Amino acid sequence: MNIGAVALRVVITLAAAALALGVGWQIWVYYTLSPWTRDARVLADVVEIAPDVSGLVSAVNVVDNQLVKKGDVLFVIDQQRFKVAVAQASAQVAMKQAALQYARDSANRDTSLVREDSEAISIQSAESATTSAGEAQAEVEAAQAALATAQINLTRSEVRAPVDGYVTNLNVFVGNYATQGQGVIALVDAHSFYVYAYFMETKLPFIRVGDPAQIELMAGGVIAQGVVEGLSRAIANTTDRSGLLADVSPQFDWIRLAQRIPVRIRIGTLPPGLELTAGMSATVVVTPRRASP
Repeated sequence: MNIGAVALRVVITLAAAALALGVGWQIWVYYTLSPWTRDARVLADVVEIAPDVSGLVSAVNVVDNQLVKKGDVLFVIDQQRFKVAVAQASAQVAMKQAALQYARDSANRDTSLVREDSEAISIQSAESATTSAGEAQAEVEAAQAALATAQINLTRSEVRAPVDGYVTNLNVFVGNYATQGQGVIALVDAHSFYVYAYFMETKLPFIRVGDPAQIELMAGGVIAQGVVEGLSRAIANTTDRSGLLADVSPQFDWIRLAQRIPVRIRIGTLPPGLELTAGMSATVVVTPRRASP
């Protein structure tokens, strides 16, 4: 065999091996260090709508998945009892005001008598009448506060949307009993959509707040642009049960892997016709900006 041919084969083999190693190295670097991840999710703020008063639901003004505007009435709690409470409180105010007027007239009369004729009425009686007038004034203010509370309860019996949003998983109907402080409707804030991308900690050194990001949704492969808005500073450990920190479960329990850290991506202008749903999966690629010299 020609020595030159053998040497050529060796050179080609070594070159192919070097090329394979180089490609493998680049793939490994891209996978472990390049700032991209398939583990991303579209999220949004979900407002839990709970009534401020309790009672039977008398009207539901929305349907499932409906877009509502801030201030729209979502449902109404039977108002009959609250209207009666307002009428009763109004009557109490009128009664207390009449009592106040009588107490003031009595105090003014007794004070005048003391000035005109000190023996006509005792100073103690005049002071007592003045004190009674002060107490009557306080009772009027308490009755007015009770009336204001009754009016607030009547107003709050109409449960309104606090934000623009989408009614989701509607499960309230006329005749249901709504309890004060307990959630009845979930409202997805229409202006709060963002992406949470979970990056391995080995990739975090290449990500900075303000870096542009490309968001590719699994739904149809639609691509949207975004910007890195922030990096989480803490994730929950295995013993944390408070629920206040992001709970990022490890992919494998039997091997030590790089932790995945949530990175918040602000979504830019969406392509025409694209409607986001919280929970959508996405791939995120961050383009690191060059550091200023």
